[in-house]
Amino acid sequence: MKKLLYSLLLVCSMSSCMNLESEMYDVINPGIFPVNDVDADALVTSAAYSPFRSNWYSGIFSTASGVQIIGDMTTDLADCQWGGTVWEPLTDHAWTPDHSYVGRFYINHVRDISKMTLTMERVSQIEMAEDKKNIFLAELHCGRGWLAYLLYDWYGPIPVATLDELKNPLEDKIIPRPTKEEMVKFIEMELLEAAKVLPANYDRNSQNYGRFTKGLAYTVLMKLYMHEKQWDKAEKIGRELTKSEYGYDLVQSSYKDIFTLENEKNAEIIWACQSDRSVNQQLWLAHALPSQYPTKNLSIQKWNGYRVPWEFYNTFEKEDNRFDVLVGDFTGSDGIRYNQANKDKYNVLFLGAIPVKYGEDPIATGEESQVDWVIYRYADVITLLSEAIVRNGNAVTQEAVSLLNRVRIRAGLQAYSSSQFVSVDDFLDKLLLERGHEFWFEGVRRSDLIRHGKYIQYAKDRGSLTTKPEYVLFPIPQSVINEGKGIIIQNTGY
Repeated sequence: MKKLLYSLLLVCSMSSCMNLESEMYDVINPGIFPVNDVDADALVTSAAYSPFRSNWYSGIFSTASGVQIIGDMTTDLADCQWGGTVWEPLTDHAWTPDHSYVGRFYINHVRDISKMTLTMERVSQIEMAEDKKNIFLAELHCGRGWLAYLLYDWYGPIPVATLDELKNPLEDKIIPRPTKEEMVKFIEMELLEAAKVLPANYDRNSQNYGRFTKGLAYTVLMKLYMHEKQWDKAEKIGRELTKSEYGYDLVQSSYKDIFTLENEKNAEIIWACQSDRSVNQQLWLAHALPSQYPTKNLSIQKWNGYRVPWEFYNTFEKEDNRFDVLVGDFTGSDGIRYNQANKDKYNVLFLGAIPVKYGEDPIATGEESQVDWVIYRYADVITLLSEAIVRNGNAVTQEAVSLLNRVRIRAGLQAYSSSQFVSVDDFLDKLLLERGHEFWFEGVRRSDLIRHGKYIQYAKDRGSLTTKPEYVLFPIPQSVINEGKGIIIQNTGY
């Protein structure tokens, strides 16, 4: 299976292009590289795509320490049995500006936006077919907007250097954080610019599958509008994504079939990290499974880490087929039955149920897996659209209920009727819970709880004595504040 974005071309180009900092702008001889569309592809792949990978323990979507995992760990639906100085501060809301897992995305990825800016300038000067050039530039716009959104969601506004500033690195200028309005405008315009050019989607058999699309750009834009509570804009984009030209649909067979090797690239996937066993492995089952959990492939590594707390697990309806891969009751390879009543036995289920979620890689020999790591899927869009419709009109409509019911019916549950909701708030509470049941460990719970005004209270309910209202944002790393010389200001509350 060809994994376009992680080919040998990328491996070779990373060493020369991944560290494309501002001071390197005039180092590459434009008479030698880049000179054609192949060179442009190498530059764009390195600059625009490399941040958005799940490659062992690196990449913003790492299954070990990426934004999805760390974000969910601060909510009611995730925990880790390893505890210690990494995981307990996350679950307890006791992080500091020096916490490595909280600050790593700022340190590792703010500069990636600058790399994309420099690459846009370089690509624009290469002689090639205009349609190819425009696609490359649109991919860079998409990458800038997407990465800026992810960082904005975590830290608030982040400094974004202009091309002129990057081309004058000796000026030693510290760039201040923009206003919230400036940050939102930058993200919005980058994603809209990308959507003008990128194709709606790529066929699953296309060699371009895995590249950025208009569907991806609009999905991120919808999330931005929900973040900013611009319900009318979010509804408009959500409706756009339901059009047939995008080709999105729910996997109809079963929830578990979304996340298997046999069914990867299914129509529900808006974007996933393309995983393989040589360059870009994901490590999910190693982090989730206990050694006693039976697998067909006996060589899969099992470290007994991630859990869904029993309190959240018990909010599911008993008929929910998402229990097929959220395991709270099983007979181990040792013959012992493990469940909530027997949770203390060997600490297998001490903190909660096992978020199996992903299918096995039949030829894995350790922690690695070639099953694509899902980032965004259509179920997210239609449930956000349901919420946006209700919030925008301040009324529970049959359309909104029907959209929510699509994921419930797929989960084997009885559909809601409009009469079951006594108020708009009642609908929103039920939708929030349904999204939690649908998207555990997919990185949406933190933003959902913040948007619904429940993030801090849920942390208190979980036992946190250190959380604050300001903890809806993570701190800027202390090293950045120190180097900022008073120009880069720390978030309130830290």
